[in-house]
Amino acid sequence: MVYSNKDFKSSQMVKWCPGCGDHAILNSLQKALAEIGIPPYQVAIVSGIGCSSRLPYYTSAYGFHSIHGRGAAIATGIKTANPALHVWQITGDGDCLAIGGNHFIHSLRRNVDINVLLFNNRIYGLTKGQYSPTSPKGFVCKSAPAGTVESPFNVAALLMGAGGTFFARTLDVDLETSRAVMVAADGHCGTAVIECLVNCVIFNNGTHAVLGNKEERADRMIVLRHGEPMIFGKNRDKGLLLDGWNIKAVTIGEDGITEADLLVHDATETDCTLHLKLAAMQGALPVAVGVIRAVPSESYDRAIAEQIDCARKSAKIKSFDDLTASLEQWDI
Repeated sequence: MVYSNKDFKSSQMVKWCPGCGDHAILNSLQKALAEIGIPPYQVAIVSGIGCSSRLPYYTSAYGFHSIHGRGAAIATGIKTANPALHVWQITGDGDCLAIGGNHFIHSLRRNVDINVLLFNNRIYGLTKGQYSPTSPKGFVCKSAPAGTVESPFNVAALLMGAGGTFFARTLDVDLETSRAVMVAADGHCGTAVIECLVNCVIFNNGTHAVLGNKEERADRMIVLRHGEPMIFGKNRDKGLLLDGWNIKAVTIGEDGITEADLLVHDATETDCTLHLKLAAMQGALPVAVGVIRAVPSESYDRAIAEQIDCARKSAKIKSFDDLTASLEQWDI
């Protein structure tokens, strides 16, 4: 059966602020689910607490609006109990990286086959504008009127340090990249994390403004695709290469540089060194979006399912009825 994005839309009114980047991510997810080609009853969407965590209400799939920071634990349970479900965890930079940080790193370590959309607007929006674990140092807000003295989390470094096998990034207004990385995440065996750079129009408007300007975006952002040279720019005349240990942006045609000199993206490389460098690019280097890391690996839920199958084959008791039949019984 062919599905459309309408098949994944619920009847609920979407209650996010006009201009919020969450609208675009929801739209991209609905399109991605339709492209994946599974019926809504095979999808389970779990969220924690935060603006982004309202998303389960706006899809026609199974939804579970859980408690603050516990989405990863519940998503793990759902996937382990029913491996056939396509499980999506919807979370924010506060929900996932603050109160939910412990659950997040262990879902990465276990490599549970869930897809995580991590909405990063660098602010606590639902609770009206406090700084979050991804707010930049010096950020002035209600909870830090003199500027926060904390350094922000690097999401990619946190993921790879915990043994994460899939990391992608997208920008809310880049609908094509958002849809593509979501489809790729669903096809990955293991925990697939997509950092969604979203704008909070009320409390942190313009937090990703360096990428928000459509005219400048092509020169400030590079879409990485596995097996393709790292080319970017409005005229597709810029690229990336290694200069010693560092990544360097160059112009094709200058100083004798050709496309053959550029780095070719390998998302499947086990060594995460280059993936970390790509994910950390900013300033004079373009911000990397697309699938940055996608390393094949065994997933937690499949390993558990195999253990259970092995135990059943060797066990005399294979069901609850077998168990009750094996016990001492009385007729009354």
